[in-house]
Amino acid sequence: MHHRVEVLIFSPNQVTNKATTESLLCPFFQREVATDFDFFYFVQQWPGSYCDTKQSCCYPTTGKPVADFGVHGLWPNYNDGSYPSNCDPDSPFHQSEISDLISSMQKSWPTLACPSGDGLKFWSHEWDKHGTCSESVLDQHGYFEAALNLKKKTNLLQALKSAGNTRFQHFPYDTYYRHYFYTTVSNKSKGKKKMFTGIQPDGEFYSLNNIKAAIKDAIGYTPYIDCNVDQSGNHQLYQVYLCVDTSGSNIIDCPVLPKGRRCGSSIEFPSFGNVAED
Repeated sequence: MHHRVEVLIFSPNQVTNKATTESLLCPFFQREVATDFDFFYFVQQWPGSYCDTKQSCCYPTTGKPVADFGVHGLWPNYNDGSYPSNCDPDSPFHQSEISDLISSMQKSWPTLACPSGDGLKFWSHEWDKHGTCSESVLDQHGYFEAALNLKKKTNLLQALKSAGNTRFQHFPYDTYYRHYFYTTVSNKSKGKKKMFTGIQPDGEFYSLNNIKAAIKDAIGYTPYIDCNVDQSGNHQLYQVYLCVDTSGSNIIDCPVLPKGRRCGSSIEFPSFGNVAED
């Protein structure tokens, strides 16, 4: 359990009488910032699924993001499934604290909310709600840098695209394996056979188990997959949850699974323009 206690020092000119003393000090007797937590959820989202909903999406003012998983957040959690939030209202988001990270965040942590924005509102929300609850370990710059580093470390899109090159035992005989099996991978192409060349964001349908296995094979840990439902009622690959230790650096087995939206056994991986380079 971690706690940060703020110590404030006042000059004699600031403390002139008993009433002033109480007004200055009393609020701070209760300003112990509760930042204890057990682990992080590191959450990345697929933009093609975010945008393929009734709510649609708006590209950021910096332009359409590349077709890659984007960071949604790094969220402190407890082992019982609950989580802290908005832990320190006296530690607001400041763009100046992360000025050297802005270009990387625009690429790796883009906003897709409407109306179009530059990302600052999105990042401010993530810091205020989640980041302030990790201040015992990570300051504001460290929090956002940790999330960016985790994205680089996991490289989800490459893990899925390379699925056909993973170890054979991770894939049942009746599912996809590059260069060895032909299979029907989409309800849209029922009856047609194609060579499996990895799990691609091509609008096709893939086994949920294979998606999990591909990510586990690449990073060593099983993810939790969160799905949305498009206007046609299809389950889509939407968000990928991984668990991270309290340092914000190391992926771990999840102590408890998130309460996300469930997926069917076969889910769509919708396209989103040109795929980001490896």
